[in-house]
Amino acid sequence: MHGAFDDIALKQAVGEARRSMGAFVVGDIEPAADIEDREPLVGDIERPHRFRLDFGLRANPYDVIGHSPVLKPFLFSAVYIVMAQPRDASREQGRKAMQVLVIGAGVIGLAVARTAARAGHDVTVAEATGGIGNGISSRNSEVIHGGLYYPTGSLRATHCVRGRRMLYEFCATHGIAQRKCGKLIVATNDAELVKVETIRAQGQRNGVEGLDMIGGNAARAMEPELSCIGALWSPETGIIDSHGYMRALVGELEDKGGMIAFETPVERIGYQAAQWLVHFGGREPGVIAFDAVVNAAGLGAQALARRIENYPADKVPRLVLARGNYFGYAGRPVFSRLIYPTPVDGGLGVHVTLDLAGRMRFGPDVEWLTEENYAVDPRRADSFYARIRTYWPGLPEGSLVPDYAGIRPKLTGPGEPAADFMIAAPADHGLPRLVNLFGIESPGLTSSLSLAQAVVAALS
Repeated sequence: MHGAFDDIALKQAVGEARRSMGAFVVGDIEPAADIEDREPLVGDIERPHRFRLDFGLRANPYDVIGHSPVLKPFLFSAVYIVMAQPRDASREQGRKAMQVLVIGAGVIGLAVARTAARAGHDVTVAEATGGIGNGISSRNSEVIHGGLYYPTGSLRATHCVRGRRMLYEFCATHGIAQRKCGKLIVATNDAELVKVETIRAQGQRNGVEGLDMIGGNAARAMEPELSCIGALWSPETGIIDSHGYMRALVGELEDKGGMIAFETPVERIGYQAAQWLVHFGGREPGVIAFDAVVNAAGLGAQALARRIENYPADKVPRLVLARGNYFGYAGRPVFSRLIYPTPVDGGLGVHVTLDLAGRMRFGPDVEWLTEENYAVDPRRADSFYARIRTYWPGLPEGSLVPDYAGIRPKLTGPGEPAADFMIAAPADHGLPRLVNLFGIESPGLTSSLSLAQAVVAALS
């Protein structure tokens, strides 16, 4: 049997062969116990030059291919290689392919991995759990945000607006389910109306398209159950099948030769001889060298950064946990668009969230925590009824049921200004080809493709 560690080691060996020989693998790569002495399948390639790299029971494949050693015996016996045309040196000039490790298989990590693989790098994703999107990415509203609220020039504003456009295009070209349903940010009194007008001005400065202030009658014409004196209409806001999106990212990553190693936690990282030595735990612990590392561990990003040898302690921001609870609606949806109140401390308020399956739920609220806990307290429904009825007075009693909760990795706490995304690149901490991502909360899903481009650019 071979596990995730051996898979990573073999993938690196083959990647080195691609780079150094202009070659690519055909057929299967099999463990020594299973391999048969057979020719590979080469498809439609005419008269390919075949040869066999026979590893036998060498300590590791880099003895053959010529790479820094892996500190674990390697048990694969052979890899079949087909020689491709020599690389065009002029095309490759200025671009060096790297062995890149991305830690975390949430939407941000997968977007970074896919972008790095498309840029020609050999990419491995290490995920501590048994699947993709098992953390923050599976516990959110699945909203494609417009980019209204964030200070102009901030990373959140820049990547949300740009990322939204990229995400809609990605969905269109990859068949990902989404619906540009739009949203109304509602004002129920004069003070809230001033706040909503301020949000419109901020959104316009950020380059958000199509924003329009409408009166209460116009808002009720769009959503008859709504009660408000005015609203901001944002037509570019939508909803997405976030798991379908993540699966598409995985597909592109794998098409470009990347892989995900599940149940492969990272215990510590050190820099030695111009490479990052990554110590993996789990069922098959070991150490593998990489050229570049991206920490996209979400709620675990700060803890992982502290396990990077010589990483400046003062460059690791504090982690503040904010739980967002959601309650489902036990009835047919009464709204066809997203409905948002004016923002509150730490969040955007308890809003109407729709999904592509036709369900309606409310949330998230903001509940400050000291440790991870995803249990939804049914008693919080009382405050939900009060908040929702400010803009939907017809909410029936007993119609809210606990649904799920997510935890946002905030960098600031209650009463403090919201922090920006933090992309800690080599210029920030002084260590080469290392990027740590901190505080990537909302609008992280919307921003993911744009953030990924910035991260990959920072690696080189």
